[in-house]
Amino acid sequence: MATAPVASNLIWGDLDQESLDRAYDQSAWVSNIAAWRERLQVASAASRGRMGEPETHAYGPTPIETFDFYAPKKKTPGPLVICIHGGAWRNGAATHFAIAAEPFVKAGAAAAVLDFVSVDNAGGNLYVIIDQLRRAINHIVTNAAKLGFDPERIAIMGHSSGAHLAATLLTTNWKVHGLAIYPFQAGLLLSGMYDLEPVRRSKRSAYVSFTDNMVADLSPIRHLDQLFCQAVLANGTLESPEFIRQSADMDKAVRTKGGKAELIVCEATNHFEMVERLAAKKSPLAQRLLDLVGLG
Repeated sequence: MATAPVASNLIWGDLDQESLDRAYDQSAWVSNIAAWRERLQVASAASRGRMGEPETHAYGPTPIETFDFYAPKKKTPGPLVICIHGGAWRNGAATHFAIAAEPFVKAGAAAAVLDFVSVDNAGGNLYVIIDQLRRAINHIVTNAAKLGFDPERIAIMGHSSGAHLAATLLTTNWKVHGLAIYPFQAGLLLSGMYDLEPVRRSKRSAYVSFTDNMVADLSPIRHLDQLFCQAVLANGTLESPEFIRQSADMDKAVRTKGGKAELIVCEATNHFEMVERLAAKKSPLAQRLLDLVGLG
């Protein structure tokens, strides 16, 4: 007698729905999120105190379309690092991400920390966020002389959902989106998501209105033919296995395509602590990006 097939409850790889939901919910992997958020705000306030309060510039028509600009003390035009905060696409603010800008400004680069609409206020549509950020890049690049940085030495970095957004910008066809020349010299991607298919199948679909086109268009790992600079990926060993896998897969995919990528693994570090790793004194994460823009 033939044995009846056993129904599978697996949603992605060897993960069932509960496991997949947990894999894309970083709050399930740490016990001190509230303390970390408070620590981030305090640290960013201290960073602004050391750097000086930023200039705030508009890059688009809505009130949220602004960026905080930190100029280095050195007046000669040097590199610019564009910083994109995380927060599951629905939380976070530029003012609380000054900590990420400080190591670059201290080394002599300018920094632009972007604000943008939350996915909740965008009706669940990630395209709205990406459209805003592409507008921001266009504005910043075309105003390089006014802002006082070298337009041929632009890097971008992001954390968590901000790393996904940064990677999407790194893999944008900029000739289609308003720039004649690819704008980036390097990218630093901390603990990001680069294939949205498993994310779509997780409980994040409760607030993001994923579609087939959105997953295809906004999964950076599917557009590596548009990546024309070195990508530095990083993750902590205490993150969820899916976030660790996403970084490793992106690193491998870039190198398989013949692109330049490297992966930095931070021991005994959880998802949220990656920002503090970036900001730490003599941080190898910050230093690697500085090396790539000529401030090593």
